[in-house]
Amino acid sequence: MIFQYAVIGAIALSVFTSCHRVEPSRFNEGDIIFQTSTSSQSLAIQLATHSKYSHMGVISRNGDDLSVIEAVQPVKSTPLVTWIARGEGGHFVVKRLRDSKRVLTPDALERLKTVEQTFIGKPYDSYFEWSNERIYCSEFVWKVYNQSLGIEIGHPQKGSDFDFSNPIVKRKVNERFPNGFPPEEIVISPEQMYQSDLLETVYGQ
Repeated sequence: MIFQYAVIGAIALSVFTSCHRVEPSRFNEGDIIFQTSTSSQSLAIQLATHSKYSHMGVISRNGDDLSVIEAVQPVKSTPLVTWIARGEGGHFVVKRLRDSKRVLTPDALERLKTVEQTFIGKPYDSYFEWSNERIYCSEFVWKVYNQSLGIEIGHPQKGSDFDFSNPIVKRKVNERFPNGFPPEEIVISPEQMYQSDLLETVYGQ
């Protein structure tokens, strides 16, 4: 059985490398990866935040094994090939701190991973509250960098800053918030992080 899983993993990695024409070695610990989720709330998030991407995580490396630490249900580590295949069209973008060689020292990466571990197992926050009891994808990535390195990637916004005019967004909001989305709630969106000047694109577009 272990051999079968190893073969399947090798095949998946080969397909990944071939399809995307990129060596996995190009990805570093701490890289931030974005995709368009196929979840039921993805389109509403895209419309409300005016974003192409609705899900994100942090790349982690264990030897030659790459995974994505992500806030789903619950916060967990997902093999990179599995994470990519789960997104719309298998498309993804990887970004990195512009001054990563200076900032992401071995000690800094250890702090980053330590903070990541404090969130492992936390339930997903479908109400997008600014707390550590439950957590959503972009909040997880933002807090990991902020709590470990003091870096703010993207600017948190208030609920009132988002676009709730589309009927798809209205319907999804009404399912969870009978009185409307809290206008003063602090939220960090994938779009805010994607557009951050602190990041540079290392793969995708």
